[in-house]
Amino acid sequence: MKEIEVELLKLIEKNANLEVEKIAKLMDKSIDEIRELIDKLEKKKVILGYSTLIDWAKVLDEEEVTAMVDVKVTPARDVGFDKVAERIYRFPEVKAVYLMSGTYDLSVSVKGKTMMEIGHFISEKLSALDSVLSTTTHFVLKKYKHDGIILQDADEGDKRIVVSP
Repeated sequence: MKEIEVELLKLIEKNANLEVEKIAKLMDKSIDEIRELIDKLEKKKVILGYSTLIDWAKVLDEEEVTAMVDVKVTPARDVGFDKVAERIYRFPEVKAVYLMSGTYDLSVSVKGKTMMEIGHFISEKLSALDSVLSTTTHFVLKKYKHDGIILQDADEGDKRIVVSP
């Protein structure tokens, strides 16, 4: 990959909302050159999409619940973990799936309206898959940083979760 492509990708990874004119100025390139480069990277599926990180807790009355689920599976013959991962990532509740090293094979990020809803998904859908041997669920209590973005500055007040002894 060319150095100019890597430079462009680093810029838009940090801020996908950058205007082409601003990128061209930052990179000392023409606007048309940057547009062509972005189109090329989109066509090659290097740029897969653009997203915005939103603090939904500030928008909605109810918060979403996120769980990280460690999943131990039996890999499928001739295709390994790929087919199992595909079956799992097709569920709408699943937001991300990663093949991991260590005790568990897959790490699955799941979102729902309540812990009960996530529990139902895990027990009725995820654990019911033939290739799933076991699961361990970890509920996210608070997000501090996501995709390199700090979600709460110190001056917003101390909103730590405190557990009594």
